Amino acid sequence: MTMPAEPIVPPATVGMLGGGQLGKYALIAANAMGYRTIVVDPDPAAPARVVADEHVVAAYDDSPTLSRLARECSVVTTEFENAPADALEHLAASVLVAPPPHAVAVAQNRIVEKTFLVDHGIAVGPYVAAGADLDDAQLRRARELAESGAVVKTAQFGYDGKGQRRVSTAAELDAALAEFDSDCIVEALLDLRTEVSVVVARTVGGAVESWPVTENVHVEGILDLSVAPARITDGLAARAIEVATTVATELDYVGVLAVEMFVVGDDELLVNEIAPRPHNSGHWTLDASVTSQFEQQIRAVCGVGLGDTAMTAPGAAMVNLLGDLWFRNDSSELVEPNWAAALAEPTATLHLYGKHNPRRGRKMGHLTVTAATPDAAETLARTLRSRL
Repeated sequence: MTMPAEPIVPPATVGMLGGGQLGKYALIAANAMGYRTIVVDPDPAAPARVVADEHVVAAYDDSPTLSRLARECSVVTTEFENAPADALEHLAASVLVAPPPHAVAVAQNRIVEKTFLVDHGIAVGPYVAAGADLDDAQLRRARELAESGAVVKTAQFGYDGKGQRRVSTAAELDAALAEFDSDCIVEALLDLRTEVSVVVARTVGGAVESWPVTENVHVEGILDLSVAPARITDGLAARAIEVATTVATELDYVGVLAVEMFVVGDDELLVNEIAPRPHNSGHWTLDASVTSQFEQQIRAVCGVGLGDTAMTAPGAAMVNLLGDLWFRNDSSELVEPNWAAALAEPTATLHLYGKHNPRRGRKMGHLTVTAATPDAAETLARTLRSRL
């Protein structure tokens, strides 16, 4: 559907596909601004259910539900990139969908995503697409990458370390490809200096705002720590923002987009992945930015103008709180973490997502702190989490 010429203002209805924590925070922002909200998620215990005006428990491609969204909503957005492409296209025929389905489709498949980036002159690390019709030349190149160290990722549906295997021999590569039995991408392991991300928002008119570059640390494929602003040179930060802006522009993107990048060698930037939604590495914006990434998502998709992205503290850090915190001494017994240890710190903000059944590796919440410097913020965030 063609983007409306006029902004979508309250009390219009905003639809959301996906009711996880990202959807929850976006709908909190929408409700605060005066919008009515409908969230669709097949999980009756989805975190966003407690803040949406209405939670429709249905599959994302349920025809009656899609028809209702098209009828009642002024715009439909998503909180995750794996919403069925057919469902998004169906909605887009009669209601505004933002981000647009074609942009989401690029991020849904790592092979398509890498091809898009390369075609638009955006640097990426060495990789080989290992599809079902892998020819001898591709297999030879993939094995060469494996021998030097590589990671095999499923082309679709992998996240937080899922659908990934590190390999260091041709035999391990072959075993990983056989295990996944689907289209995969084989990426060379790089000698990383650091990992960074840029969260950027873009309107249909092409207006763009970004937050300061964030520095990230992953553990076993899951984001563990984010620090803002990233401890890199001003020149490198400017180039990272330029890369993210180029990605958003070339995608003709509408909404909030995260671009994850590797810093290697002599300040070389290589794009790792893009996420067509608010991003875990931008959670600190809830507590240390004039406008959070979630409010910005609503502003961008509704076309009402973008908010100020300036930081409200010199340094901020966010640590993820995984389900592992509920397990003590490798026991299967669940013990509630000591939240008072975090809440006693005046510069810390605790966010729990309202998920039931803690599991190891599952994101249950996060903790954000502010400080006089990024280094001090990181130290404090790590210390507080260790006390939980």
